[in-house]
Amino acid sequence: MIPLWTREALEAATGGSLQGNPKPITGASIDTRTLQPGDLFFAIRGDARDGHDFVRDALARGAGAAVVATDRAEEFAGAGGLLAVSGGTDDPVLDAMRALGTASRRRTKAGIVAVTGSVGKTGTKEALRHVLSAQGETHASIASYNNHWGVPLTLARMPATSRYGVFEIGMNHPREIVPLTAMVRPDIALITTVEPVHIEHFASLSAIADAKGEIFSGLSAGGTAIINRDNSSYARLLAHAQASKAGRVVTFGEHPEADVRALRIVMRPDLSVVDAVVMGIPVTYQLGTPGRHTAMNSLGVMAVVHALGADLARAALSLAALKPPVGRGERTALKLTDGEAFLVDESYNANPASVRAALATLSGIETGSRGRRIAVLGDMLELGAAAEEHHRALASAVEDARVDLVFTAGPMMRHLFEALPMSRRGVSAGISTDLVDPLLGALRPGDAIMVKGSNSIRMGRIVEALKARYAGAVDRAESAQAAIRQ
Repeated sequence: MIPLWTREALEAATGGSLQGNPKPITGASIDTRTLQPGDLFFAIRGDARDGHDFVRDALARGAGAAVVATDRAEEFAGAGGLLAVSGGTDDPVLDAMRALGTASRRRTKAGIVAVTGSVGKTGTKEALRHVLSAQGETHASIASYNNHWGVPLTLARMPATSRYGVFEIGMNHPREIVPLTAMVRPDIALITTVEPVHIEHFASLSAIADAKGEIFSGLSAGGTAIINRDNSSYARLLAHAQASKAGRVVTFGEHPEADVRALRIVMRPDLSVVDAVVMGIPVTYQLGTPGRHTAMNSLGVMAVVHALGADLARAALSLAALKPPVGRGERTALKLTDGEAFLVDESYNANPASVRAALATLSGIETGSRGRRIAVLGDMLELGAAAEEHHRALASAVEDARVDLVFTAGPMMRHLFEALPMSRRGVSAGISTDLVDPLLGALRPGDAIMVKGSNSIRMGRIVEALKARYAGAVDRAESAQAAIRQ
C-alpha cells in the first residue's frame, strides 16, 4: 500500500519531529475505538478527555505513529512512533492536524466540493460520494465530520491520488464556516437550503443565511457557487456568492429561472423520478431514496457533477442505486408474528424543516388494510425562545401527512402532543426509552413507523429496540412494500 504520508512530508507540514519506530502511515484517526493499523493518531484535546490519555492504546492497536505535544513526548518513549509537535495555542496537536490538512489540500489535484446547508448536507455529500465514486477515486467526509476537527481530519486522510474530494461543512454559530472553507478551498461550494436551524444562536433567519453564505468566502478563484433558487434566502446567498471569488453562480430548484431545473418530480413510496434540465441538457433519472426533499437536493448534486465536468448520464444512472445513510431515511421491514410492519429511520437529527419533510415522506408510504402511519418524534433542540411554537406548529404537518398515531419524547414535543386531537395521540414520554414498550405493544401488521428527533434525545434507541425485537428484520424496502401492499 502506498503510504498516505512520508516522514519528510509529515515533518515539513507540521514542523514536528518524528521519533521512535514509526510504521508506514496509511490513514489518520482521533479515536482509538475506530483506529486502523497504520493510522496516524492525533492526541487532540476533546471536551471531556485529553487524547494523550489514549496514546499508548493507539500504538498498541497498530497506529503508525502518534502525534503528541513536544512537552509530553517523553511520557511515551519506547511505546512506538511519535510525531512531537509544538505550537502557539493550547492544543498543538490540533494545530498540527490543521497544518497537515492544509498540506493535503495544497498537494491535491482533485476537484474539491464543499457542501453546507441547514438540512440535507450529509445526504447530499453522500449522494455526491456515490455518483462520483463511479467516475474516479473519490474521497469524502465520513459520517458528519464537518466541524473544527472533522474537516482537517478529513483533509489529512485524503490520498494524493484522489480525483474528487467532497467535504461537508457545518456550523451552529456565526463565523464557524470561515476558517473551515479557507482550509478546504473548494472549487465548488453548494448550499442545500437555509432554514431556522440552530436559531437559538442567531438573531434571525437572515443571520443563518449569512453564516451559511460564509462557505463562498473560501472558494478558489473562478470557482462555482451553487444555490437553491427556491429558497427564501436566495437573494442573500446570491449576494455572498457575488462578493466571493466565484467565477459563476449556478442555481437549482423548480423556479423557472433555475439553471438546474426540475420539470417534474414523481413521488413513489420507495423512490422518486425526476425530469430535469441541467444547464440546458434534458436529464431523467430515478432516485433510490424517496422524499421530495431528497429529490430537490439531487438537483444540487447534478449541478455539482456538471460543474466538475463529470459525466451527467453516468451520474443519473448512479442515483438509481443510491440508498439513504443510517438514521437518515434508512428503511427496514419488521417481521411481526402475523405480518410485517415498515420502519423509516430518520433518527439522526431533527429540526422543523426536516421533521416536516420526514412526515411528508411518511404520508407517501402505503399501509396494509389495518395498517397505520405512526410518527415517533423527539424534541428538536437549539430553537431558542420559539421552541414551544415550532413544536406545536408541527400539528398541521401531522394532519397534512395523514398520520394516524403520534408518540413523542421530551418536554418540547409534549406541546405537539397536546395540540393533536385525542384520536392521533399515542403516548408522550419524558425520554425516548420510555416509548419503547408502548410502541412495541401498539404495532400491528401493515403499520409504517417513522422515528425522528435531535441527536441528544437518543431516538436511535427506539430504532435499535424495534430491530432487536423483530429479529427477522431485513434492510430492504422492497420486501416491506410488497408485503404492505397486499
